[in-house]
Amino acid sequence: MDTTMKVMLSFILMLLWSCVECKNHPHPQDPLTPSEFNDVRTIVQNAYPTSHNLTFHYVALDEPNKPELLSWLSSNPKTKPTPSSPPPPRRAFAIVRSQKQSHEITVDLSTRSIVSTKVYEGNGYPMLTLGEIAVATRLPFSYEPFKESVTKRGLNISLVRCNAYSFGWFGEAKTVRSVKIKCHYRNGTTNFYARPLEGVAVLVDFDNMKIVGYNDRYVVPVPKAEGTEYRASKLEPPFGPKLKGIAFKQDGGPGFTIDGHSVSWANWVFHVGFDIRAGLVISQASIYDLQKQKYRPVLYKGFVSELFVPYQDPSEEWYYATFFDSGEYGLGQYMSSLQPLTDCPPNAEFIDAYYASSDGTPVKISNAFCIFEKYAGDIMWRHTEVGIPDEVITEVRSDVSLVVRMVSTVANYDYVIDWEFKPSGSIKSVVGLTGILGLKAGTYTNTDQIKEDIYGTLIADNTIGIYHDHFFTYYLDLDIDGEANSFVKSNLETVRVKDDTTPRKSYWTVVSETAKTEADAKINLGSKPSQLLVVNPNKKSKQGNKIGYRLLPGPAARPLLLNDDYPQIRAAFTNYDVWVTPYNKSEKWVGGLYVDRSRGDDTLAVWSRRNRKIENKDIVLWYTMGFHHVPCQEDFPVMPTLSGGFELRPTNFFESNPVLKTLSPKLVGWPNCTSQH
Repeated sequence: MDTTMKVMLSFILMLLWSCVECKNHPHPQDPLTPSEFNDVRTIVQNAYPTSHNLTFHYVALDEPNKPELLSWLSSNPKTKPTPSSPPPPRRAFAIVRSQKQSHEITVDLSTRSIVSTKVYEGNGYPMLTLGEIAVATRLPFSYEPFKESVTKRGLNISLVRCNAYSFGWFGEAKTVRSVKIKCHYRNGTTNFYARPLEGVAVLVDFDNMKIVGYNDRYVVPVPKAEGTEYRASKLEPPFGPKLKGIAFKQDGGPGFTIDGHSVSWANWVFHVGFDIRAGLVISQASIYDLQKQKYRPVLYKGFVSELFVPYQDPSEEWYYATFFDSGEYGLGQYMSSLQPLTDCPPNAEFIDAYYASSDGTPVKISNAFCIFEKYAGDIMWRHTEVGIPDEVITEVRSDVSLVVRMVSTVANYDYVIDWEFKPSGSIKSVVGLTGILGLKAGTYTNTDQIKEDIYGTLIADNTIGIYHDHFFTYYLDLDIDGEANSFVKSNLETVRVKDDTTPRKSYWTVVSETAKTEADAKINLGSKPSQLLVVNPNKKSKQGNKIGYRLLPGPAARPLLLNDDYPQIRAAFTNYDVWVTPYNKSEKWVGGLYVDRSRGDDTLAVWSRRNRKIENKDIVLWYTMGFHHVPCQEDFPVMPTLSGGFELRPTNFFESNPVLKTLSPKLVGWPNCTSQH
């Protein structure tokens, strides 16, 4: 064997060894794999009698403690071909229902053993599973009173479709796992949500899977199918407005790389994870500082911790419609497979995701996330200078960003959730609300007929779009150039000029205060002009400023329910727009670990009563972005996307503009094409 062949063979063996090492040692924050879900299922089932009929409600990676994880990552950088030390133990955390009890089980995947179990004794229940919902929504069809209700309305029961809705808590001393079943008529349309069977509601005991309550209080017309269809193949001309096509081409392929769940692009590196409750999880986001010649951490972890959607109809059929879409349903469980070319542009790459079904087997979500470079014609920075004699100077840099996208379709609503990374150092998160409104059938066809509060807008004949809110609460564990951070409120205060050295009578200045404890950091936006920053008090810029990132808030919508109203007690985390807490691994879900029928005794509002110290600590910022939704006719039959977002923007983090030397991307010519003017 000659020398060249020996070198090639050695190189191939090194690559193979690296691949083996990668498989044996995934990134410690990688989501569970299908084989790991199967392992958890087998290990847990073997630990319980077969008669217990286990139901898996939540199975996810049990991440290592943050200090342990950061220590391993710092000593095992990706530049090393193989890790110098084994990663922290890879474990899974599961919530399993058995014998009407919730069991918390931690499984060590390397030793294939259970390392801890606990029976939950508190209030509330785990997420609803799709398997349970499927069984519950079939029950009405063998229930005689329901069949009679359908018959007296003159409907074909084979065209009735039912959904299960979480029931909430309204002061009951004792609760059981219950859901409300409401039904719709799909004759003549795919948009069955537009044809509700109003007045009919079924109450199902979820643990015993039987009907325990039934109402048929009144009969109103089922809204007509005409005008409710949204499928392009079923719509009839005229179509419009007509949009011209556009071609998109990236020379040499995408400008980002995906290595498992780790992404690198431009000056950013980060990790993309998945959780059945949160859906998309962004971790380990660091940005390369050209002047310092190194990557600097910004965001340890970010995700939507809860999405609270209270409807504003207090009637018998609607009062309980105060949904927690993350904790009760699971934004990850309801994620949609993204459609290439429409959900995501042609230059997108896709990542699949997996979750455990109610029997513990893995379920694949194809194209769960897409990642793409966004060229939207935006300007990164520019300036035109005309002050120099006989010369006009114009410098412009076109903006490009990297977007990670998911879509979660929770029953009627579709939520588009983007995380956008910009070369300037900003991180944006934008949510888009689309899909179908929560609709109620009524007797009205014109507003002139309405003499009482209908709790919504008449948007079509016999169709009311109910008023409601959407409150997105984000978990943002910012590590600004390190874990020890502080929260600073920079208040903008008016100063009256007290001397006659200037014609001005006033100006504003910045008065900063650092939050010492959790109570200092509870903020309602708009109460006073201010900037909210997370800074590293241990590091300063060359000019002496504390390096940091500031929150540029999105839509501000305060909750309008009374604080003692039961849904608001459960959602007390929305009482303030911003909270700051010390990092605690167990404080992950803002509405508590067990949200279904919860009582608000394990929420961010409760944790913060301890008023812990947060100055120069590892802290988490919780931010709620809200929308008050007054439906209008343009929202029917399917709603054009309503968007809002916030930005995390560097503030004295860099010594100067970090994209000063960033050049605009080159134009890509099409082969065999000539430009015409």
